[in-house]
Amino acid sequence: MKIKLDENLPLQVAAGLAAFGHDVHTVHEEKLTGSKDPQIWAAAQSEQRFLISQDLDFADMRQFVPGTHHGILIIRLHSPSRSSLIDRILELFRTKMWLPG
Repeated sequence: MKIKLDENLPLQVAAGLAAFGHDVHTVHEEKLTGSKDPQIWAAAQSEQRFLISQDLDFADMRQFVPGTHHGILIIRLHSPSRSSLIDRILELFRTKMWLPG
């Protein structure tokens, strides 16, 4: 899967997802840090990447209509420490419970 990680996620997530065989780009490595959401979104879509973020702005289903893009995963934890974010995201991809089919 082609994935783009937003700047609000630990960079260790990229290494973990890459270890699972995913093609991961980060906002940091693409020099998009501090960019507005529309720029992040445009970059993800032009590269046909699934976006992972903690930014609730990407949860607006009126703007990001399901089935019209390459996918979004919004991560929201009660205690979003670096380690809990890394663990939760990697667990989701390890189990693939959230993937259709």
